[in-house]
Amino acid sequence: MPLLLATHNKAKLEELKLGTANLSPTLSIFSLDDLHISQDPEETGKTFLENSILKAKYYGKLSGLPTIADDGGVMIDILNGEPGVKSKRWVGHDGTDEELMAYTLLRLINIPIEKRLACLQTVITYFNPLNGTLFSETGKISGHIALRASSRPTNGYPYRSLFIVDKYHKYYDELTDEEHKKTNHRRIALERLIKKIKVNLIQ
Repeated sequence: MPLLLATHNKAKLEELKLGTANLSPTLSIFSLDDLHISQDPEETGKTFLENSILKAKYYGKLSGLPTIADDGGVMIDILNGEPGVKSKRWVGHDGTDEELMAYTLLRLINIPIEKRLACLQTVITYFNPLNGTLFSETGKISGHIALRASSRPTNGYPYRSLFIVDKYHKYYDELTDEEHKKTNHRRIALERLIKKIKVNLIQ
């Protein structure tokens, strides 16, 4: 079973590979780089769900392979849910980790910690261009934005370096492996999605 994991983010790709490894004994995983796909669709959706579906369909039709794609980011309550779908482009372009962290802290300057409520959310979509099958699942964790960045940033995930997970009262970047397994919103969404895909494969 071929499966395209449609992301250019190397850290995200590794997470998706781990999460899909047991999907099928005949699974063959492909990345966008494997297929020499460098183009990206215009993300015109107003929600993570819309963009997740848009990307899964775009890369699925382009490659001809069953495809998993996602969209997600951070939503900050006091900023009316910003950056939301603009999480990667909040600075006006595809920002670096450092630019996005600095801009987030700037937007929240002088905002007390108790008013920095936020959530990390991911929507993951599976699309099979061969039969039109389409599934989506959501993962979400609550917390707040810290006053300063973590000293242990995770490359490719700028907002994790600013996000305090309420359940553990620590930076996302500082979670233990076990805590991360229980908390990771992408993992939660992917596990739900995999269950749907497996049922569909049996039918």
